[in-house]
Amino acid sequence: MRALRFRSKERLKNSVRHAKNVERVKFRVVKGDTVRVMRGEDKGKEGKILRVYPKTGRIVVDGVNIVKRHRKARRAEEQSAIIDFAAPIHASNVMLLDPKSGEPTRSRARIDEDGTKERISVKSGDAIASAR
Repeated sequence: MRALRFRSKERLKNSVRHAKNVERVKFRVVKGDTVRVMRGEDKGKEGKILRVYPKTGRIVVDGVNIVKRHRKARRAEEQSAIIDFAAPIHASNVMLLDPKSGEPTRSRARIDEDGTKERISVKSGDAIASAR
């Protein structure tokens, strides 16, 4: 039987690959935030964030990037249909809305006296209420 000479290198390569898969993208927005789309087909639309995908850096916004999916009937009594649903878009294409004016703004973090972290609107300086 032939000896495996490269086994240790293979293991190292796989561990690096899996470590990259586990990495998470840091978001400035969270589920429940109201955002405006700044780039792409749906530029100018506003909506609430329904879902966040930390591994891919994408988010699902209500009413934005609507696509059609053909759904096959799974049971005899079910009907096949074409379903409209919101597909994910990249988080860098949206901006948070300022709580005072409703305009898109960047966010900044501030730590209060009691140690809690809150998001601050760069435009108005007001705290952005967390949807959690």
